[in-house]
Amino acid sequence: MPAPAPHGPLPSPRHLAWHQLELYGFIHFGLNTFTDREWGYGDESPQTFAPSDLDCRQWAAAARAGGLRGLILTAKHHDGFCLWPSRHGAHTVAASPWRGGTGDLVREFADACRAEGLKVGLYLSPWDRNHADYGRPGYITYYRAQLTELLTSYGDLFEIWFDGANGGDGWYGGTREVRKIDQRTYYGFDAMWAMCRQHQPGAVLFSDVGPDIRWVGNEAGYAGDTCWATIRPDGSYPGDANHRDRLGAGDADGTVWQPPEADLSIRPGWFWHQHESPHPVDELLGQWFASVGRGGSLLLNLPPDRRGRLADEDVARLAAFRRAREALIGPDVAAGRPVTASATHAGDAACAPAHLVDGDAGTYWAAPEGTTTAELTIDLGRSVRPSVLRIEERIELGQRIAVFAVDAHLMSGQWLELARATTVGARRLLRLPPVPTDRLRVRILASQAAPVLQRIGLHIAG
Repeated sequence: MPAPAPHGPLPSPRHLAWHQLELYGFIHFGLNTFTDREWGYGDESPQTFAPSDLDCRQWAAAARAGGLRGLILTAKHHDGFCLWPSRHGAHTVAASPWRGGTGDLVREFADACRAEGLKVGLYLSPWDRNHADYGRPGYITYYRAQLTELLTSYGDLFEIWFDGANGGDGWYGGTREVRKIDQRTYYGFDAMWAMCRQHQPGAVLFSDVGPDIRWVGNEAGYAGDTCWATIRPDGSYPGDANHRDRLGAGDADGTVWQPPEADLSIRPGWFWHQHESPHPVDELLGQWFASVGRGGSLLLNLPPDRRGRLADEDVARLAAFRRAREALIGPDVAAGRPVTASATHAGDAACAPAHLVDGDAGTYWAAPEGTTTAELTIDLGRSVRPSVLRIEERIELGQRIAVFAVDAHLMSGQWLELARATTVGARRLLRLPPVPTDRLRVRILASQAAPVLQRIGLHIAG
């Protein structure tokens, strides 16, 4: 029998690889670390950059131990200072005392990540408050030359990160003035995306409006409770925050697959500040459920201190965050258990409900074409107290489910609704009350097309 027909916008191969990462890190490090600022003005001396014990391998090892699967480095922030010895400017680590002016922090970072089995990503701020030509055509030539260096000199990248901070006051080669740009046209983003595709075809491109993955409209680490991976671009452009209120939710009738990346710093600031402390584990756990658990990803910032190392308390907090996740999401008691469905696509055994618990990412269950509701029941074989439900759509065939509910079968023989939620997408993680149950039921209450699910997992606290 034919497979279910695809529905709506679909993810690309680079999207599918990105969806598997779920949690990865940001590294904000540079002149701001030494000046105690968040945004440098552009007039800071490269001599200020003097880490005493820089160790990128320590960053990567801490990230891996915390369960992160990649790191993205701020190769250049808004102050214009480059963490690699660019051939296209003097405001770089080559003019600093670090490594006697011979160092390349981007190289050390990339090598350390790969040694620890982490993916590598880079961020190059479009805004440069140091460069004399910012706001003029000459700066675009400079910026693209530096972008090309990063794209071609440091191996495969999993993500290239652009933000929307563009234009304003700055040093600009000593003019100390305000410069405005036309964000729609100045950078020529379409040409820049093409450069990225040419040199890094496997990398997803982030800005607040894609083209591959989108911002969630906040820096607090959460997506919308309703979260569609699809969105309508509607002529938006990087730096345009006029529709940030819907970035977290996406659009049910979206025309492109552009899932959200939620960003959050482990401390209040993005750069290290001595007076700050990392957020409590419970906060981090809540933000993980509200980002990864809503079908997006969580980009967790880890700011190295003036030594060039992650602070001990940040490393400890990151490890505690991982332990908290693992304690809550223990054994999957649904794995391999009998599953029944209200109906199956064309009666096809290839879409059988047993595939939901077989642990094979290549199999799935599908409802009959033309249906938009369904029920799935898992016989757990014993009474358990669930802590977390994980449910995944087969996103290669599109995002479909709009509303679903989760029920527990009680010893009395009755069913109790434990949770109700909107949207699933790549994954939905729901914390459940610890009600004893021997059977779990998932009711799909509304769907844009016949539901197609890849996995249902039911976890008990470990």
